[in-house]
Amino acid sequence: MKSNFTFKINHESDIPKYQQLVNSINNAIAENILAKGQLLPSVNSICQKNKLSRDTVFKAYSILKEQKLIDSVPNKGYFVAGETRKVLLVLDTFKAYKEVLYHSFIDNLADNIIVDVQFHHYNIDNFKTIINNSIGKYYKYVVMNFDDKEVASTLTSISNEKLLLIDWNIHSKSKNNYVFQDFGKAFYDALKQGEDLFKKYKEIIFVYPSFTYHPKETLDYFKKFCSDFNFKHKIIYKLSDFILQENTAYISVSDRILGIFLEQCREKKLEPGKDIGFLSYNETPMKKFIYKGISVVTTDFNQLGIKAAEFVTKDEPLKTYVPTNLIIRESL
Repeated sequence: MKSNFTFKINHESDIPKYQQLVNSINNAIAENILAKGQLLPSVNSICQKNKLSRDTVFKAYSILKEQKLIDSVPNKGYFVAGETRKVLLVLDTFKAYKEVLYHSFIDNLADNIIVDVQFHHYNIDNFKTIINNSIGKYYKYVVMNFDDKEVASTLTSISNEKLLLIDWNIHSKSKNNYVFQDFGKAFYDALKQGEDLFKKYKEIIFVYPSFTYHPKETLDYFKKFCSDFNFKHKIIYKLSDFILQENTAYISVSDRILGIFLEQCREKKLEPGKDIGFLSYNETPMKKFIYKGISVVTTDFNQLGIKAAEFVTKDEPLKTYVPTNLIIRESL
């Protein structure tokens, strides 16, 4: 079946013309403008209507064939081979709990959806390159944003119905779709669940190392919790100040700190959950097996992945927060 699809080429654009052709077909398939089996415009007709060289058109069609989006039959031309939709997932860094999110997201998508994963590493230039190079290539964009004033302006090039922000509510706009966790009050409420356990210790120390990008609002709610429930407390920013003290409970947002904590416990012969306490931020598959189990305050990354997949598959607006919970194990 022949389609009425036509290409629109911007000869003034910085995007290579072959890539504009690839992007146009990707979008048309994703938006059901082109369906499986439909014939595409011939190489000659594209060249004539858009003033392009045959090499440019052949390059675009070759890329699409490699992606298994189109195929060709001698003397008949090119046609849509599948209804594959491409999604871009942009994460900050790859950590164990991000792997849970990733697999949950992938496992809840249809078989015809392909996911490309990129990492911005909290670098705004890297972030802008990822986003700017992706425009027009994807059906949906799922983006983990971060604290930089240029994030919001960079994302304006993506239409709102295609964009989902995840994890941290920072530099978002009221029109944005999102699946966030709450790093403030929800964290405070989780600490309240562990009030009786914290009473075993003479002091609570929050270890917030200088290398972390964890939202600072968590520190504000930590101080509020300790003030409201009369806990002696302090915050450590330097690793050199992290020297374990008996009868103290520690909270940390870094798994590197957890490793140092366990090493010092062994050296000082301190028993976690008895002589000293530890509460880790973010659940990972291994924390229930480390030592006798590490207590965690965490959002549900599996649920976060499921909700993100719903945004891709249902084509409906989405604005929701994933709960934060306290999981008690032997370390506290």
